[in-house]
Amino acid sequence: MAIFRAQEVKQLSDTELLEQEQKLSLELLQERGKVSAGGATENPGRIREVKRTIARIKTEKNARRNA
Repeated sequence: MAIFRAQEVKQLSDTELLEQEQKLSLELLQERGKVSAGGATENPGRIREVKRTIARIKTEKNARRNA
């Protein structure tokens, strides 16, 4: 799954934003599941980046809704 920057998020359509948010949320759930089961993730910084990307997507969705 790709990590999007703010400019990339702004270029996505509403349906793409929703789709990407769902995919990233699922990925975050899987990564957290690995950690809680006692395993180690392949890339520990990935959880942080996924959370930030989800926040960017939610921020853009909120800005579009209020505009």
